Amino acid sequence: MFSSSRFSIDLPVLVGRLRAAGCVFAEDEAELLLAAARTDTELAAMLDRRVEGHPLEHVLGWAEFCGLRITVDPGVFVPRRRTEFLVREALAARPDAAVVVDLCCGSGAVGAALVAALGGAELHAADVEPAAVRCARRNVTGTGGLVHEGDLFAALPGALRGRVDLLAANVPYVPTGEVGLLPAEARVHEPLVALDGGADGLDVLRRVTAGARQWLAPGGCLLFETGERQAAAAVEAVERSGLVPHVATSEELYATVVSGTRPPV
Repeated sequence: MFSSSRFSIDLPVLVGRLRAAGCVFAEDEAELLLAAARTDTELAAMLDRRVEGHPLEHVLGWAEFCGLRITVDPGVFVPRRRTEFLVREALAARPDAAVVVDLCCGSGAVGAALVAALGGAELHAADVEPAAVRCARRNVTGTGGLVHEGDLFAALPGALRGRVDLLAANVPYVPTGEVGLLPAEARVHEPLVALDGGADGLDVLRRVTAGARQWLAPGGCLLFETGERQAAAAVEAVERSGLVPHVATSEELYATVVSGTRPPV
């Protein structure tokens, strides 16, 4: 247990306030806040933000993802633990990938994790949100990766056409009518563009599948998350694009990943 003796706010007080605010893992969060804060003033401010409902990752300034510490700025989509399944599926599909694209990259967590596991690859990440682009640059610069601002494929350098081995697209897939049902941490503090997938949640996904083939290398693979009940429609979109579909699920992480592979010839 982390010692709180250097702060005027002690651990039991922290835990009590966090628990009263509805934080399920109040003890763990209190430990993280104590470890992150440098002064009483900073600890009090962090505690207030968390109690007000800000995501813990925004309060701390980072999230753990695939064993990496990913910088997460306020207003940027927080990488979910279930998305680690997307990374695992991508690595299983193309363990030899030399060119990786992280589309709808948010913080750049997926791209950073893929390149770290691959032992180095050419990485391009892209997002339409300026705040996400700034944050992603902080996370992928050390890998030699580049982050581009713009709408999906329009953001990417044309020289990537036909060269991409792994195209990971963490597209929004919450139906518009269900966005209001999301936890306040998400719907209030994360960008709507990273959550709202249109009427059935698949609007952005269909745009990605429609354009993916021309960017993938022969044998290249597109992967994205979707809801379990959306998987059949997502597979249809993949098939219409001329890619070979595959669906994988993780009961442990409650995650569904749909992929589409460009035929090698």
